Parts: sequence; structure tokens; C-alpha cells
Amino acid sequence: MAKDTQPKMTNEPTGALGAVRIVLVNTTHPGNIGGVARAMKNMGLSDLRLVNPQGYPSAEATARASGAHDLLARARVHDDLDTALAGCCRVLGTSARQRTLRWPELTPRAAAADLLQAASSGPVALLFGRERTGLTNEELDRCQALVTIPTHPDYSSLNLAAAVQVLTYELRLAALEAGQGDAAPVESPGGGEVGAPHEELERFYAHLEETLQVLDFLDPDNPRHLMRRLRRLFARAHPSVNEVNILRGILTHAARGPVGRGNPERD
Repeated sequence: MAKDTQPKMTNEPTGALGAVRIVLVNTTHPGNIGGVARAMKNMGLSDLRLVNPQGYPSAEATARASGAHDLLARARVHDDLDTALAGCCRVLGTSARQRTLRWPELTPRAAAADLLQAASSGPVALLFGRERTGLTNEELDRCQALVTIPTHPDYSSLNLAAAVQVLTYELRLAALEAGQGDAAPVESPGGGEVGAPHEELERFYAHLEETLQVLDFLDPDNPRHLMRRLRRLFARAHPSVNEVNILRGILTHAARGPVGRGNPERD
């Protein structure tokens, strides 16, 4: 076996970067997974999550990893996106285009700063979609903002591994600058309170939708974009665990109506 001849890095920003999760959704070419693993290891990231990858594991993925075999070996495969995002207090999705209902949009540099700031509260995720079609609107609902790489308009298509390389480079640069004291101090959102993890937010959104139907505010047969707009609203607020619990308590009492208020048997 050939010796590792790569130079050893000093002052590794492993704490911040260790909290960043790269999530690939339904990747169709296993070689791209290997390329992503290599890009991640180049920049000091190690948490790779795969949601229903096609044709994986494969020799092609291993060959493309080119020295990042340990990262591939640790990669976790999930049956659904929510499981892959479990525990994450901030999720950003990558997209080459905006949708009918616009998401907040970040440049790669702004996204790196955003994720590293949120990482002070817990794991964060950067989400990448299918090579041909990207992320669906339902998958983007799990994200608080979109990241778009400003490519040349005449040829904007980026290989999946190349897109991951661009964004992980920005993450590494931001982490190194923060470690050298050149960046603004990293503070957790919500005044130091821990941001609500992905699964708690999804339970809140399900509770909110159910309550709005009970109150006849939301017609399930004609929902339009109401829930998507409400997701955007609460994403901007970065609610903490305690704040989500308060909101769910309000929803529970609102659904009971006037008759149920103050009734100890129902409380």
C-alpha cells in the first residue's frame, strides 16, 4: 500500500466543520458519490449522508473517491430525507433556480457563514438533489434557505461533485478565518438558545397544518401555498426548542376551542 504523501494540515477547524452534514438525495451515478467524498475530505468535512442512492455501493464510487475511502465507509445510507436530517438545527438546500414561491437565497460565501454560525447550536446540513432534476419543492420545504452558485448564465450546469467542492471550500475558508480571529464572533441564534432540530420543526408544521384545518382556516382540498409560506415565515425566525414548544401549546389550546379552555379534565 502506498504511503500517504499529502502534507499534514495544522490548526484544523474540526469543531465547526465536524458539525456540517452533506446530504445527497437520490444520486443516480455512484461515481459522483465518490467524487463528493473526495471533495469533502479535501476540505476537512466527514459527515456524508445518502438518501436512496442508485447503484451504491459500487467500485466506481470507490475509484472516484481516490483516497477518501474512509469517508465512504462511514457514509450513512437513509431510506428517507427526514431521517437523514434528524437532529439538524439548520438546513440549506442547493438549487440552480428559484421556484414559483421564492425561498430566501444565499450565495455560497453567505451560506458558509450562516451554517457555521448555526453549528454552534448543533448539527447543520447542506442538501444536494438529483443530478438532472435537483430537489423537489417538497424536499426544499425542509430547508430554511437556498444556496445558488453564481455560474456563467450561458453554461450554468455543474457536476454534483464540483458543486460540493465549491461549497465545502467556502465552508473551510469561513472556518479558518473564524479560527484566526478574522471573522465576526460565532454566536448561536436565538440569544444562545438551542435551535429546534429538524424533526421537532417537522412535528410543529404537521401540528400547525392539522390545527389550521380544525379551525377551517386551511382547506386541505385547496391548500395553495399557505403551508409553504408559513414554513418560510418560521424559518426566518429560527425558533428554539422552547419557542416551538410554546407555539405547539398555543395550537393545542386553539384547537380545543372556547369549550375546552380552563377545563382541568381536558388539560
